[in-house]
Amino acid sequence: MLRITQILERIESGDDQAAEQLLPIVYDELRRLARAKMSLERPDHTLQTTALVHEAYVRLVDQNQVQRWENAGHFYAAAAEAMRRILVEHARRKLGKQRGGDRAKVDLKDDFGGKMTNPELVMDVHESLEKLAAHDPQISQLVKLHCFAGFSVPEAAKLLGIPTSSAYHHWNYAKALMARMLA
Repeated sequence: MLRITQILERIESGDDQAAEQLLPIVYDELRRLARAKMSLERPDHTLQTTALVHEAYVRLVDQNQVQRWENAGHFYAAAAEAMRRILVEHARRKLGKQRGGDRAKVDLKDDFGGKMTNPELVMDVHESLEKLAAHDPQISQLVKLHCFAGFSVPEAAKLLGIPTSSAYHHWNYAKALMARMLA
């Protein structure tokens, strides 16, 4: 523990090599902490133990935000807190309404690419495209060319006379907007 405290003091004073020396010493304990945290999560969690350890470690020894460590126990307590925050942030991203966490995923290309057999979906897509056309006719045209005519985004951009980068931006915007309208 004394060696860890000494390395933490060197990190605090700005020694770049100290952070590299610390990881091998604390890695096993950080993995044990991470396994304990992950054991409380659902079995199909998308965040892996190793990723949790690495993200927490990066936050703890961030050279731009040098922190003051009293001892190894303080470091491990901070590591546990960092892991908890990472898991909370991960859950918020997964469930956040701004990301559609409470909505079913709709893949525009697959669902709208000439395979719509559900009449309700056809009408919902039609209404969404009408609203999109009222908001921005060019984006609506891009969606029609890409989803219904089968053109790639770059091909649709060429047909509309717009830069490919703008077409991708419009496509991403349209997907998000239509998914929200269809949810």
